[in-house]
Amino acid sequence: MPPASRPPLPARPLAAAALVIAAAWLSTACDRPAQSAMGAMPPPEVARLVVEARDVELPLEYVAQVAGSRHIDVRARVEGILQKRTYVEGHVVKAGDTLFLIDPAPFQAELERARGELAEQEARFAQAEKEFKRLQPLFVEKAVSQRDRDDALAERDKAQAAVKAARAALRSAEINLGYTRVTAPIGGITSQEARSEGSLLRPGDVSGLLTRITQVDPVYVNFAYADNEALALRKAVAAGKVVLPPGQGLPAEVVLGDGSLYPRQGLVSFTDATIDTATGTVRARAEFPNPDAVLMPGQFVRLRLKGVVRKAALLVPQRAVMQAPSGKFVWLIGAEGKVEIRPIEVGAAIGRDWVVESGLSGGEQVVLDNLLKLAPGVPVRVVEPQAPGAPAAPAQG
Repeated sequence: MPPASRPPLPARPLAAAALVIAAAWLSTACDRPAQSAMGAMPPPEVARLVVEARDVELPLEYVAQVAGSRHIDVRARVEGILQKRTYVEGHVVKAGDTLFLIDPAPFQAELERARGELAEQEARFAQAEKEFKRLQPLFVEKAVSQRDRDDALAERDKAQAAVKAARAALRSAEINLGYTRVTAPIGGITSQEARSEGSLLRPGDVSGLLTRITQVDPVYVNFAYADNEALALRKAVAAGKVVLPPGQGLPAEVVLGDGSLYPRQGLVSFTDATIDTATGTVRARAEFPNPDAVLMPGQFVRLRLKGVVRKAALLVPQRAVMQAPSGKFVWLIGAEGKVEIRPIEVGAAIGRDWVVESGLSGGEQVVLDNLLKLAPGVPVRVVEPQAPGAPAAPAQG
């Protein structure tokens, strides 16, 4: 038995949408018998926009979080008793500022011992040097044996090596004594002290951690963007549709939590070469000067990238774009002042406008209001866009 023939496919969704709009308009007209009796309905009054290509900056904005540019653990480098904390917790310190003092007495004693050891070895070396110089002429005259001369030379070299070792021990003692004064390796904001005064500190142990310093000038602002957004941007740049600013990094600005703009501009200094498989995003980082510590590590902000320009963009207001089952469309004013439907594809939203990717070429007249009163082929009367509460005025020309 031959298969039953399929019913004809329905008309395209866009055409169906247009017919529904036309039917609604006709139905509205039929509900006004008094006006019909007086004559045909007047054309709907609409405002229009002539689409023109122009360069616009793309609004690239992301949720971001502030982080310090450097994080340093301040640790004890010698074992001893913590005597004093000399900084105010949570305040800014400069590189080289003294933060803690460790009991220096044992290290001062070790330094004095090393100095005495060096003096002793230098005296031994001087005696060995004199002995060698005394035997050397006698050896030339064969008044002493080769063995006596070699023994004197060996004693001199041994004493010289002992002097070098004593000097190294003295230097080590001086360094260890200097480590009893714990200083800030970088400038930044300090955290709470990890050990209180009187604690025994041991390097390489958890007890050796004293505090942490976070450098906040400059400060990092970390953000991430979707991998498909990165791909679309690369394609647009390769096609010449989008132009990036010159230089090594994109300019950036920060919007604070209260909506105010951070007064200093930064630059994007890092973009990851891989995609985070857990989130499908690319990590990136901007760097900002922060001399007044306005931006604090952990703070959530919004980051705006500046200078990314879409060339010859066609913009239409979002209120002029309607949605049909098959996609978005706009009403255009065509020949003889009659409207027609034009399907479009939109891209990025810029303020209250859409960037039109396809469907328009520039020069078209897009209807802005009274969209529900329109149907294909219906004539309209163009008026200037009116301010709220002001009567409509006919368009000039």
